Amino acid sequence: MIRLLIVDDSALIRRLLGDLFTATGDFEVALARDGVEALAQVREFKPDVVTLDVNMPQMDGLTCLDQIMVERPCPVVMVSSLTEAGAEVTLEALALGAVDFIQKPDGAISLKMDQLGPSLVEKVRVAATARLRRSHRLTERVRRQGGGLAAKPTRVRALTDVAVEGSEGAAVGKRAPPGLVIVGCSTGGPPALDALLTGLPAAFPWPVLVAQHMPASFTGPLARRLDGLCALTVREVTRPTRIEAGHVYIGKGDADLVMGMRPAGLMALPVPAKAEYRWHPSVDRLVESALGLVDPRRLVGVLMTGMGYDGAEFMTRMRDGGGRTIAEAEETAVVWGMPGELVRRGGADCVTPLDQIAGQLVRLVEGR
Repeated sequence: MIRLLIVDDSALIRRLLGDLFTATGDFEVALARDGVEALAQVREFKPDVVTLDVNMPQMDGLTCLDQIMVERPCPVVMVSSLTEAGAEVTLEALALGAVDFIQKPDGAISLKMDQLGPSLVEKVRVAATARLRRSHRLTERVRRQGGGLAAKPTRVRALTDVAVEGSEGAAVGKRAPPGLVIVGCSTGGPPALDALLTGLPAAFPWPVLVAQHMPASFTGPLARRLDGLCALTVREVTRPTRIEAGHVYIGKGDADLVMGMRPAGLMALPVPAKAEYRWHPSVDRLVESALGLVDPRRLVGVLMTGMGYDGAEFMTRMRDGGGRTIAEAEETAVVWGMPGELVRRGGADCVTPLDQIAGQLVRLVEGR
């Protein structure tokens, strides 16, 4: 049995969620109406996983989450509204240590529960098995030790002046980039992206394209947050965008990110999601589009924490064609589904802990 603590100030939401999980037969459920009750239940009930609302009396969800992570760390799934404000708070919660989030039912709640129920149960089941890695909040701790949160780093050189090894000395900027990095992640992905991208230098010469499974209202705030933390320019792809060095391109949620060729050069394109791909933005679809336009030997794929197997098939094809691939190591992944599947298929060149992936990327790119 999975011991689940549901924390919400709405009696109706507590009842509906409690009934939903109890009916599955493999959850033992306890309830709390605010953060104070939740902390008492964490100590007494000792849950395997917690669902936690944000806006509650006495003690809000973020304060409660921080206390849980200090007193008795366990997987926490935030219950979030699919609004931009809800996204900002949820991303803060993920940075504090929450492993995932689920949509907060609204409107005709009973109808919403019928629609959302299976995905809610799946996410909480996966979260119950999640590994709380020691690297969670690593970059936040490093920044605090350095004297507080730093401003966005200054780019040390203009990217158009950076010569790239293996590109016949061509300047990066107006010409096509010499290669591309493609990153895929899902559950636990935002903190992993934080750790990865803050580890890349301002002069990193290859563009980075990211497929992070998320709703549409979340990827814009995610891109803005990452842009404020790392030395590279991070943008959500909401329209056809030329791919340039020094940039990170985040696929828009609930859609897919693909690559295309236009007279101006390689483009990042937002396209409607396809039903044949289960998760969105789809890692497999992004890699597939890249393989149709770029020599695999000029591609590096990174598959990080996430449930399922998205990205494993086409990153394996990338490696078979001469590309290089990095799978996040099991000991640091919140959920070793996607990177684990890449390893099982024999598609991973390197199996690397999260805090070492940025350095591995730099070495791979500089060695080309």
